Amino acid sequence: MAKISEGIDDYLDSHYIHRSNWLRAAVLGANDGILSTASLAIGVAAASATREPVVLATLAGLVAGALSMAAGEYVSVSSQTDVEKADIEREKQELKEMPEIELQRLAEIYEKRGLKKTTALTVAKELTEHDVLGAHIRDELGINEISQAKPIQAAFASGAAFTIGGLLPFLVTLFLPLNSMEYSIYGFALFFLIVLGALAAKTGGSSIGIAIIRITFWGTVAMGLTALVGYLFGVNL
Repeated sequence: MAKISEGIDDYLDSHYIHRSNWLRAAVLGANDGILSTASLAIGVAAASATREPVVLATLAGLVAGALSMAAGEYVSVSSQTDVEKADIEREKQELKEMPEIELQRLAEIYEKRGLKKTTALTVAKELTEHDVLGAHIRDELGINEISQAKPIQAAFASGAAFTIGGLLPFLVTLFLPLNSMEYSIYGFALFFLIVLGALAAKTGGSSIGIAIIRITFWGTVAMGLTALVGYLFGVNL
């Protein structure tokens, strides 16, 4: 029996949905880090004849972007957490005031999922006896361990990923020749984005080719438009 239980645990661990929360925040952060700092560097490099403004702008964008991503992710996910908590409190109140109606509502949910009316009611009663609040949180509100918001985890993953992603184009501005730097930044940034897209797709179990095409296209659009702005306003910084 222990071996069967261990086998089930290993089987469930192979599902990619368990990684969705932190993977989304990490990929978004790293992608934004690469794209934001590279685009900023390209825009300034296209309008500058010296290295210092490019380095300074890229570093400022890196620091501000990482803090902004972490704070924004924390606030956003915290708002989701507040909504979840409010719904759970409301559900507690409804279970206290009208348990029979809530039982019927739970049975209707199971019936809509394909169970017969009598079976659905039996399942609802048994789950209510086991953990009434947990059953309603999971099946009526749709909140579970996978989808439940985790503000600190999301903020840290997003901020750290942005920093790592932003450091890559920043290093390019430090060490590569100033001549045609915008093209160098674009080339390296595109390479970083392709690697990121491939890693994210492999981690999430999705198509690597589609992920690379998607991230390359939108990365090229963002950096190209920023470079255009730099050329149009090509003042000597």
